[in-house]
Amino acid sequence: MARLKTIKPRLARVPARLARPATEQERLKARNATRPNWYSTARWQRLRRLALDRDNWVCRQTGALLIGTYPAPNSPTVDHIRPHRWDPELFWDLGNLQSVTKAWHDAEKQRIEARGDW
Repeated sequence: MARLKTIKPRLARVPARLARPATEQERLKARNATRPNWYSTARWQRLRRLALDRDNWVCRQTGALLIGTYPAPNSPTVDHIRPHRWDPELFWDLGNLQSVTKAWHDAEKQRIEARGDW
Protein backbone atom coordinates (compact mmCIF):
# COMPACT_ATOMS: atom_id res chain seq x y z
CA MET A 1 0.00 0.00 0.00
CA ALA A 2 1.46 3.35 -1.02
CA ARG A 3 1.77 6.15 1.52
CA LEU A 4 0.69 9.62 0.64
CA LYS A 5 3.10 12.48 1.24
CA THR A 6 1.96 15.94 2.10
CA ILE A 7 3.03 18.46 -0.46
CA LYS A 8 4.47 21.71 0.80
CA PRO A 9 2.86 24.84 -0.59
CA ARG A 10 4.82 26.39 -3.41
CA LEU A 11 3.87 29.96 -2.69
CA ALA A 12 4.83 31.75 0.47
CA ARG A 13 2.43 34.11 2.13
CA VAL A 14 2.43 37.36 0.19
CA PRO A 15 2.78 40.51 2.35
CA ALA A 16 0.25 43.28 1.95
CA ARG A 17 1.33 45.96 -0.50
CA LEU A 18 -0.13 48.84 1.45
CA ALA A 19 0.92 48.60 5.04
CA ARG A 20 -1.06 50.55 7.60
CA PRO A 21 0.83 52.46 10.28
CA ALA A 22 1.39 50.48 13.47
CA THR A 23 -0.71 51.48 16.46
CA GLU A 24 0.86 52.33 19.82
CA GLN A 25 -0.36 48.99 21.17
CA GLU A 26 1.27 47.11 18.28
CA ARG A 27 4.56 48.96 18.80
CA LEU A 28 4.54 48.08 22.53
CA LYS A 29 3.72 44.46 21.73
CA ALA A 30 6.63 44.26 19.27
CA ARG A 31 9.01 45.83 21.79
CA ASN A 32 7.85 43.49 24.56
CA ALA A 33 8.36 40.45 22.32
CA THR A 34 12.11 41.00 22.61
CA ARG A 35 12.18 42.23 26.20
CA PRO A 36 14.66 40.85 28.70
CA ASN A 37 13.44 38.46 31.38
CA TRP A 38 14.61 40.46 34.40
CA TYR A 39 11.98 39.00 36.72
CA SER A 40 13.75 35.62 36.77
CA THR A 41 17.12 37.01 37.87
CA ALA A 42 18.75 36.83 41.30
CA ARG A 43 19.15 40.61 41.13
CA TRP A 44 15.35 41.02 40.94
CA GLN A 45 14.83 38.59 43.83
CA ARG A 46 17.23 40.63 46.00
CA LEU A 47 15.58 43.93 45.03
CA ARG A 48 12.12 42.46 45.64
CA ARG A 49 13.17 41.32 49.12
CA LEU A 50 14.61 44.77 49.87
CA ALA A 51 11.28 46.38 48.95
CA LEU A 52 9.29 43.93 51.10
CA ASP A 53 11.63 44.40 54.08
CA ARG A 54 11.56 48.19 53.68
CA ASP A 55 7.74 48.14 53.75
CA ASN A 56 7.69 45.69 56.72
CA TRP A 57 5.70 43.18 54.66
CA VAL A 58 2.64 45.47 54.76
CA CYS A 59 0.66 46.49 51.66
CA ARG A 60 1.23 50.18 50.95
CA GLN A 61 -2.23 50.52 49.41
CA THR A 62 -4.47 48.59 51.82
CA GLY A 63 -2.41 48.17 54.99
CA ALA A 64 -2.91 44.39 54.91
CA LEU A 65 -0.17 42.06 56.12
CA LEU A 66 1.57 40.27 53.26
CA ILE A 67 1.52 36.82 54.84
CA GLY A 68 -0.17 34.68 52.20
CA THR A 69 1.42 32.15 49.91
CA TYR A 70 0.89 32.54 46.17
CA PRO A 71 -1.83 32.57 44.83
CA ALA A 72 -3.57 33.77 48.02
CA PRO A 73 -5.08 37.27 47.80
CA ASN A 74 -2.81 38.50 50.62
CA SER A 75 0.38 37.10 49.12
CA PRO A 76 3.17 39.65 48.60
CA THR A 77 3.63 41.32 45.23
CA VAL A 78 6.22 43.97 44.48
CA ASP A 79 4.75 46.48 42.06
CA HIS A 80 6.38 49.17 39.95
CA ILE A 81 4.62 52.41 40.93
CA ARG A 82 5.37 54.02 37.59
CA PRO A 83 5.20 51.45 34.76
CA HIS A 84 8.75 50.73 33.60
CA ARG A 85 7.94 49.50 30.08
CA TRP A 86 11.35 47.77 30.14
CA ASP A 87 13.29 50.94 30.89
CA PRO A 88 16.18 49.63 33.04
CA GLU A 89 16.36 52.78 35.19
CA LEU A 90 12.69 52.52 36.19
CA PHE A 91 12.78 48.74 36.52
CA TRP A 92 15.73 48.58 38.94
CA ASP A 93 14.84 51.71 40.97
CA LEU A 94 13.94 50.72 44.56
CA GLY A 95 12.13 54.05 44.93
CA ASN A 96 9.78 52.99 42.11
CA LEU A 97 8.72 49.82 43.95
CA GLN A 98 5.92 49.25 46.43
CA SER A 99 4.82 46.17 48.34
CA VAL A 100 1.17 45.32 47.70
CA THR A 101 -1.20 42.39 47.99
CA LYS A 102 -1.76 40.17 44.98
CA ALA A 103 -5.46 41.02 45.15
CA TRP A 104 -4.82 44.78 44.94
CA HIS A 105 -2.23 44.35 42.17
CA ASP A 106 -4.42 42.07 40.07
CA ALA A 107 -7.53 44.25 40.35
CA GLU A 108 -7.07 47.89 41.26
CA LYS A 109 -3.58 48.38 39.79
CA GLN A 110 -4.74 46.93 36.47
CA ARG A 111 -7.69 49.37 36.40
CA ILE A 112 -5.36 52.28 37.17
CA GLU A 113 -2.97 51.34 34.36
CA ALA A 114 -5.84 50.74 31.91
CA ARG A 115 -7.10 54.29 32.60
CA GLY A 116 -3.59 55.66 32.28
CA ASP A 117 -3.70 57.14 35.80
CA TRP A 118 -0.29 56.01 36.98
